[in-house]
Amino acid sequence: MEEKALRDRYRALIDQIVEATLKGQIRSKEQVYQLLIQGIEAGTGEIFERCFLERFEAAQTAVSQADSEIKQAKAERILRALKTVQAEWERYQKENQATTAIAATAQAIVLAESSQRFLTLVRAIDVNQSNNFTPEQLKQLAKELEQSPTLAFNPGLGQEIYQFAIGIQNGLAAWQQLEDHLISWMYDQNRAIGFNGTPGQTGPWDQWAKQVSRPFLKQLFQTLSLNQSIAGLVCQQQQMSLSDWVELVIALQYVQRGLVVWFEKQPYNSKWGTKQAVSTFLTFAVIWSQLSSGLEEAHALNEETRQQLSQGCFQVVLQILRAFSQRPYFPLYGGVFALFSGNYLRETLNYLDEPLQQVAGTQEKARILTLIGYSWRAAGFIERAIGFHQEALEIARQAGDRPCEIANLNHLSRAYIARKEFSESINYSQRALVFARQAGDRLGEANALTNLGYGEVLNARQRESMDPDEYQTAVGYLKQGLNLLEQSVMSKLDNVAARQSQALCYNSLGIAHVILGQLPMAMAYLEKGVEAAQLSGDLYLQGTNYAFLAEVNYSQNQRERALYCACLAMYLLERIQAAEWRQPAGLLSILQGQVGEKEFQTAIAQFRPQIIAVIGVDGYDYLPKLLEDYQRSLS
Repeated sequence: MEEKALRDRYRALIDQIVEATLKGQIRSKEQVYQLLIQGIEAGTGEIFERCFLERFEAAQTAVSQADSEIKQAKAERILRALKTVQAEWERYQKENQATTAIAATAQAIVLAESSQRFLTLVRAIDVNQSNNFTPEQLKQLAKELEQSPTLAFNPGLGQEIYQFAIGIQNGLAAWQQLEDHLISWMYDQNRAIGFNGTPGQTGPWDQWAKQVSRPFLKQLFQTLSLNQSIAGLVCQQQQMSLSDWVELVIALQYVQRGLVVWFEKQPYNSKWGTKQAVSTFLTFAVIWSQLSSGLEEAHALNEETRQQLSQGCFQVVLQILRAFSQRPYFPLYGGVFALFSGNYLRETLNYLDEPLQQVAGTQEKARILTLIGYSWRAAGFIERAIGFHQEALEIARQAGDRPCEIANLNHLSRAYIARKEFSESINYSQRALVFARQAGDRLGEANALTNLGYGEVLNARQRESMDPDEYQTAVGYLKQGLNLLEQSVMSKLDNVAARQSQALCYNSLGIAHVILGQLPMAMAYLEKGVEAAQLSGDLYLQGTNYAFLAEVNYSQNQRERALYCACLAMYLLERIQAAEWRQPAGLLSILQGQVGEKEFQTAIAQFRPQIIAVIGVDGYDYLPKLLEDYQRSLS
């Protein structure tokens, strides 16, 4: 139909609705909506909108120019009727956009190459898009897939597309089974979501496993509740359909989003809510990373299936991290392992490494690289960490993300300390300090002061300086940083990042006082560092503070206390694959040789309740094997 005829038709439709409203024949907004649906042709909304705006402006003019009360009253009634049309037109546009998007997504999935079909779906339901599909819209997508006319001519394709439709329906059904139990587990026991380094605190997984009926989702939750390998679970599967993976994407996406929304809405305990939201993002990123790694080794599946599913799972990891990077509580001074236990850190980092190099430079990428760079440094891979932080620094600078830029200057400062290049470390910390003060970034400033003070202490020691003023100046920087962090913790700025930085500052002050030979003061700072690290959930900082506490206690001939701290340090650092785990393991070997095997085991047994309180029964039972592994590596 040509445009002039359409304009005439739409003007008549608008006048018809207005006239019916004035006569009292329109009794609900739904009637107006249905008239619009029946009267407007798909793809001609712009023409209708122009006609409506002409009529609406004319009505506004009539109201302002009416020369009698009767005319003004009628003009106002017409304007009210038109406002109803306007509201329902906006509703029509929104619904029509969703319908168009659903149809386009269904077509994209059907027309995609078989090897790209799963990835196409994953990208279509990305939570970072401005318009996310609702459960009802996903149901409609499943129907569109089932009813696609293309399938009638290609039975093989129809069977594959049917797997997608069934997977969407099963995923939504699983979400309905879980929705009422999403947070109920928190009221049953003192639990914590995620891989939090404490076996026995199994989180919600075992309870969720009881709610779902689909086999693979149930197996996944059971595996998580037992803190077993997710990758191992996938490798063991002899047969898995596409519908299982589609179901998993839908169900886990809604579970993760539901948890984050709930945690972020905790007004009476916002600090706890923020910590749990951080844990949720990291936990689900790790789950999808491990699912992807497992698929790489799932040789029961054909290679094409393995590759497309693995790519899709990694895409989910990136989507989660991207959404996380946009949150105000994103930990610019934390790592992937912040609330993570198990021996998966290195595999996760390796898996994230190469594909991230293919992602275009964005602000989100800079933040994700910052997170991973910190994790590589903790794992002892300093050169890789520096590479990540240098790239993140450049992207953050281009994107104008000043907090991220400052954070990476601070991380580079710390990395160069690990390389014993103290002058370079001081240079980075000074730049971070200047930028942080200019930007009013208190957390960045506190970290810069901490790094500057720590670098100055180590630089003076390396030069064998005997000038006490030089050391006092350096300690002064550390104390300035600590004061800023303590103010942040006591104020509304309190968050996981502040606690992590506080733990780092206590650690640095403790080590500085060890160097200065002030052991009682060193011990006091390190004990505070342990407490702050536990509150932030950062296993690396917990482990390093315990490691230095063990050394200080040993220096003061407090062998039993040294043994206790060394056990915890060894376990926590090894669990996240941090290279420093060998330091406390070496101290334990020395203690074992000094007191003898029997007394050594008796001393460990005396601390059993305290050790279990931190790392659980499984962690306690793992200690002898870990020490044996260390001693075997020396021979």
